[in-house]
Amino acid sequence: MEFVIKISQFLLSLSLLIVLHELGHFIPAKLFKTKVEKFYLFFDVKYSLFKKKIGETVYGIGWLPLGGYVKIAGMIDESMDKEQMAQPPQPWEFRSKPAWQRLIIMLGGVTVNFILAWLIYVFMSGYYGDTTIATNSVKDGYFIDNSALLETGLQTGDHIISVNGNTYDNLTDLTYSFLTAQEVVISRNGKEMTLDFPEDFPGRLSDSRKEDGPLLKLRTPFYVGEVIDTLHNSNSDIKKGDIIVGINDQELKYFDEYGSVLKSYKNTTVAAKIVRDGNTIDVPLKVDDKGTLGIIRGGTINKFEELGYLDITRKEYSFAQSFGAGTDKFIKEFKKYGEQLKLIFTPSTGAYKGVGGFKAIFDIFSDTWVWESFWRITAFLSIMLGVLNLLPIPALDGGHVMFLLYEMVSGRKPSEKFLEHAQLVGFIILIVLVLFANGNDIFKAFSS
Repeated sequence: MEFVIKISQFLLSLSLLIVLHELGHFIPAKLFKTKVEKFYLFFDVKYSLFKKKIGETVYGIGWLPLGGYVKIAGMIDESMDKEQMAQPPQPWEFRSKPAWQRLIIMLGGVTVNFILAWLIYVFMSGYYGDTTIATNSVKDGYFIDNSALLETGLQTGDHIISVNGNTYDNLTDLTYSFLTAQEVVISRNGKEMTLDFPEDFPGRLSDSRKEDGPLLKLRTPFYVGEVIDTLHNSNSDIKKGDIIVGINDQELKYFDEYGSVLKSYKNTTVAAKIVRDGNTIDVPLKVDDKGTLGIIRGGTINKFEELGYLDITRKEYSFAQSFGAGTDKFIKEFKKYGEQLKLIFTPSTGAYKGVGGFKAIFDIFSDTWVWESFWRITAFLSIMLGVLNLLPIPALDGGHVMFLLYEMVSGRKPSEKFLEHAQLVGFIILIVLVLFANGNDIFKAFSS
C-alpha cells in the first residue's frame, strides 16, 4: 500500500508538471497560428496508450513515463522529421515565424513551470502558513550520527552558532546551510570552536545519505511508541505514551543517551524510571544480549513541544500577505537549486555523487499521502524542471533559445543542417546525463 501511495504521488506530480510545461509551448504556438501536430503526456515509442485527433492536433498518452512533448510543425526537435524540413517552408510552420515569436514559444514551457511553482508557494502560504522549529529552543544541541558530519568533528550535544558566518533562526534553513558549509562555529561544553569543512563535503554528504533520518537530528526523550509483543519486555508494566527518564538511578534525558548505557547492562534486568500521567514509577525491564529493550520509540514533534523539548514557530498569512510570502519562498528555493547546480558542476566538491534519476525523485515522496508535502515537492520539481530546461544544451528549450538569441543578435539564422547536427549532439548529451543520474540510483541501491 505504501508503494501505491508513493507511485501515485510520483505519477500525479510528474503528469501535472509535464502537461503544464507542454501547454506553455502549445498556447503561444496556437496564438501565433503555428500548427501543433501532437501533444503528448509521456513518450509514445512505437505505440500510444491513448490518442485522439482534435482539429489538427493529435492528443495522446504514451507508455514511456520519461517526459512529454508537443510536436510543432517546421521545428527541428526530437522527432528529427527530415522529410518535412526538406519541403519549402509553409506560413503555418515554426521556422516561418519571426524570431521573437519563436523565442516566446520556446520559453513558454519554463515560464509556466516558474509560474506554477510561485502559485503553489502562494497557495501554501495562505492555506498552511509556515511551521518551523526555532533553533534557539534546542537546549542541548543536536544528535549527530551522520558519518559525514562526524568526520568533520561535529558531536552530539554541539550547539551550532553559525555556518559560513551566517546564523539561522529555524532548523530547516540551518540544515540546508550545511550543503555549502566551509566553516562552522559551534559551542561545546560552553567553549566556542571553529570546524573547517573539506571542499568535498557535499560529496561525502551524498555518500552518507543512505543513513536514515535528517542531517541534524533533534534530541528527544525516550517516548514509548510500541512494546514489541514478541520480545523480552512484552509482559512488562510499560505502556504506549510512557517516557523512560532513567536506568538504575542514572537520569537520562535524551533517547540518544540510552545506547551506550544499555550496552553495559546486557542480559540483565534494570530498574527503569518511567513518567506516566505526571507520576514517576520504577518498572523492571530486561536488556537483551544486544543491549536493547525491544521497545519502539514514538512521539511527535507537537508532543515534544508540549513536553518542553523544543519550540515550534507558527505563522499564518492573510490572502494579501500570502503573495509576498509565496514570492519569498519561490526566490529562496530558486536560489537553492542554483547553488546545488553550481556544486554539481564543480567536480572538486563531489556533489555530482548526489545526482539522482527517477528513483531519487520517487524516493522524496512520502509513503503517506500528505497534501502539504505533495505540493511542496511538486513546487520544487517545477523549479527544477524549469531550470534544467533552460540549460544551453541542444534538444532542450535552452538550446533552442541559445540559437534564437544568436539569430536575433547577429541577424543570421543557423542552417537547418547545423541545427539537425546540434540536436543530435544534444540528444547524446541528454542520454549520457540520464544514464549517469539513473546509474547513480542503481549504484546507491546496491551499495546501501
